[in-house]
Amino acid sequence: MCQVDEEYHDQLERTDVLSASQKCVRCKEASAAVVIRAGDAYCRGCFKEYFIHKFRAMLGKNRIIFPGEKVLLAVSGGPSSCSMLSQVQEGLSQKAHKKLRFFPGIVYIDEGGAIGQSTEERQRTVSELEVVFKATGFPFHILPLEQVLDLPSSVVVMALPPLEQPPSAYKAAVDRFNQTCGSDCLTPPEKQKKSLPDVHESHTQLLQQLIGSAKTLTAREDLLNTLRQHLLVYTARTEGYSKLMLGDNCTRLAIKLLTSISLGRGAQLAQDTGFSDSRYGDIIAVRPMRDYSAKEIAHYNHMFDVPSVLIPSLETKTSEKASIRGLTESFVTKLQTDFPSTVSTIYRTSEKLQTVCRSSSTDDHSDRCLLCLCVLDTAVEKASAFQATLISEQVSQTLSLGPGIPRQNSGPERPASAASAGQCRSLSGGEDCGRATSGGSCCSSAKETINLKSLLCYSCRLTIRDMSSVDHLPLYIMSEAQRRQRRSQMRDEISEFLLNDEV
Repeated sequence: MCQVDEEYHDQLERTDVLSASQKCVRCKEASAAVVIRAGDAYCRGCFKEYFIHKFRAMLGKNRIIFPGEKVLLAVSGGPSSCSMLSQVQEGLSQKAHKKLRFFPGIVYIDEGGAIGQSTEERQRTVSELEVVFKATGFPFHILPLEQVLDLPSSVVVMALPPLEQPPSAYKAAVDRFNQTCGSDCLTPPEKQKKSLPDVHESHTQLLQQLIGSAKTLTAREDLLNTLRQHLLVYTARTEGYSKLMLGDNCTRLAIKLLTSISLGRGAQLAQDTGFSDSRYGDIIAVRPMRDYSAKEIAHYNHMFDVPSVLIPSLETKTSEKASIRGLTESFVTKLQTDFPSTVSTIYRTSEKLQTVCRSSSTDDHSDRCLLCLCVLDTAVEKASAFQATLISEQVSQTLSLGPGIPRQNSGPERPASAASAGQCRSLSGGEDCGRATSGGSCCSSAKETINLKSLLCYSCRLTIRDMSSVDHLPLYIMSEAQRRQRRSQMRDEISEFLLNDEV
């Protein structure tokens, strides 16, 4: 064992500190301009070739995006998504060695209303992004997050996926594309430019009430991410895009992996951090930037003048302990400073994760979460940690009512709704929706009778539990929950007349 008084310091070997003054490890001629990691020092030209090759190799290796497809680029204005936009623009240029063969489009979701930005600040951010988007020549769509309140219920329903094609179909599609189109048809047929539409103040207030109903910053971030994904999928479907390209990099995915485990999303890690995510059926989300670290992206954007826009988020001006994600990010980045292999080790672990997807026997996909559309992870055995958690929660709720007080005599869980008095609580001014007087139930009473927990995965249950009221949820979520509940009740009523799936 090592002793305190041992003199061994003179015998230790000293390693030369890497610097940008050494030669490039690739061309061995030019001086290194950037040091990515230990032993990887590149000159300016070799670093650009390395960066571009990694992006195209990621797309070529997976072969998910077929030639001629329309791909929607989700650009948030940050360094990673703007670098992804630059790589696509580079791959479609005339001087590209191996050109990309898809038609790109851009979408930006303005989340200023959710974080309390003024109209002037939101317009200023949109104007800066419009300059970046117009320079690419791609069609772009700028959407406010308030539009998520008017989405149809089909957004939270998994669509039928396209037919699975054999491996040889990709090469056949490339040959067919080169014969019919070639490089001349890579320019989009029409260049639509859609600026930020007018947003009503009432919609912004409803969005702020929805985000503000979450008690913790962790729940707000998870809820905001869910709403953003719903709007992205809806935009891709309505505009005719079959692929959705996200700008998640290696560092962000490493933080997301540990955060998801802390939030109980271990069953969905393969979809949340993998290259492709097919949970939506017809729309496949891809992450071509997942091999890049945040350091590589920052160096590339600085050296080759890739523009990006600084946009505040929910975590802006908050402490690192305000949310689970912020605490995880602080832990990973600080550990990465002392141990440079931290992010890559976590990232390589995520590559090995796989999810065993159960195929649904019904066409309503009731075995998927209502919010994140992942396969429900709550159908477990009785002797499991999840069931133990449910029992502990029920016991805690019973004990909180006081000793000797039965739960059924503790009074209603919510105050009496206005529907019992013939008024609809969901409408402003207390107007009558017409259903209560006609003998039916009020439209606001449907929200109180829906058992959301049975339709959510474990992690989304935690998010809903941190909300003060589910009445602020968008109408498309509540209507789909009501539809699933009615179908479940109908299935239970006719269960004895149905044939077993095993027959």
